[in-house]
Amino acid sequence: MSSNPVAETVASLMPGAQVELAELVAFKSVADFDQYPRSESEGAANWIAGALRAEGFQDVALLDTPDGTQSVYGFLPGPEGAKTVLLYAHYDVQPPLDEAAWTTPPFELTERDGRWYGRGAADCKGGFIMHLLALRALKANGGVPVGVKVIVEGSEEQGTGGLERYAEQHPELLTADTVVIGDVGNFRLGLPTVTSTLRGMTLVRVQIDTLEGNLHSGQFGGAAPDALGALIRVLDSLRAEDGSTTIDGLTGDARWEGLQYEEEAFRKDAKVLDGVELIGSGTVADRIWARPAVTVLGIDCPPVVGATPSVQAGARALVSLRVPPGVDAVEATKLLQAHLEARTPWGARVRTEQIGQGQPFRADTSSPAYTAMAEAMAVAYPGEEMQSAGQGGSIPLCNTLASLYPHAEILLIGLSEPQAQIHAVNESVSPDELERLSVTEALFLQKYAAS
Repeated sequence: MSSNPVAETVASLMPGAQVELAELVAFKSVADFDQYPRSESEGAANWIAGALRAEGFQDVALLDTPDGTQSVYGFLPGPEGAKTVLLYAHYDVQPPLDEAAWTTPPFELTERDGRWYGRGAADCKGGFIMHLLALRALKANGGVPVGVKVIVEGSEEQGTGGLERYAEQHPELLTADTVVIGDVGNFRLGLPTVTSTLRGMTLVRVQIDTLEGNLHSGQFGGAAPDALGALIRVLDSLRAEDGSTTIDGLTGDARWEGLQYEEEAFRKDAKVLDGVELIGSGTVADRIWARPAVTVLGIDCPPVVGATPSVQAGARALVSLRVPPGVDAVEATKLLQAHLEARTPWGARVRTEQIGQGQPFRADTSSPAYTAMAEAMAVAYPGEEMQSAGQGGSIPLCNTLASLYPHAEILLIGLSEPQAQIHAVNESVSPDELERLSVTEALFLQKYAAS
């Protein structure tokens, strides 16, 4: 990185940032209180609130959102007449999955091979640290030239919509000229990227019942309708032979124009086993950024160990559908539910329940804020130009903010490049990426204030 006072300041702050990220990662802040204590999330929220107060933020508050979680808010006034920028991150994390599969404990930030490992290191506790570093660098180099609002969500990973509903009920709270969502990542490590589209999502639980109770498979199997078998047939109907998502009434042939994702690079990033084919048709970018994608997240059925020779009376599954830009998530949810109900065989009783939902998002990349971001990235990443890519994941808050504040510009950056392995075992963050993106954000705020 070329010599720059802001860059030099951020570099000097990195050892402290590692300590702070380690403290934040130590909270097991999974917003599923059936699995993890609520106190872990509350501890993380209070840690963030304390960090904001230490930076001089006013009106710092823990917001009790309608889904039973807390988001953290703070406001740092800027110079008179200055623009206001909202900085977003989330402190809740995905469960670590199989803790034994982690090389080092998931809730202990560990440095290894030039990266910092721990659940939430990139997604998205590192995003909050990025915001802190940017603001500290500005304070050390002439001051923060804009008013800054910070909102750190407590249930983004659950998709339960707590912050979206709270924002709708308090529309004045998050008003800003520009929003920086720090919850995505560069297309490739070291390649500065803004995310211009996000797929939306919906979660549907499907329950199938066929019998009053389980039956002996030797005595009744062959005629008694098996609920687990019915569920398997229903779930299989969600995919074509090549693995493409097939939901009755939902189109899936859109094309992605722009930065492409080479198939071999994707195979490497996704760690696809040798000889195993990718699914779907079209380019990889088409499949992960422009088209719907269904995933079966879980099935309630007997485990293999301890299974008995029984015809199952009931079975259920949780199905996720990623919804591409241009498709309404509410309509997609209805189509998914109708498909599951129509494809249930043998007259089995079926119930579907929508338990999470978020709309897709498309940014206006021609806005002044994007020009300022491109200029900032050119300094933080010498020799590289800002790229614009899609993102297969969902950040439901984006559409809520776009709806509430139609004149606000929304930019998406972050630390979740492919090597970060977010949501998987051994999640990590590149400290170099954290440093460069913190410099990027600080320079962006300077350039945006002057635009």
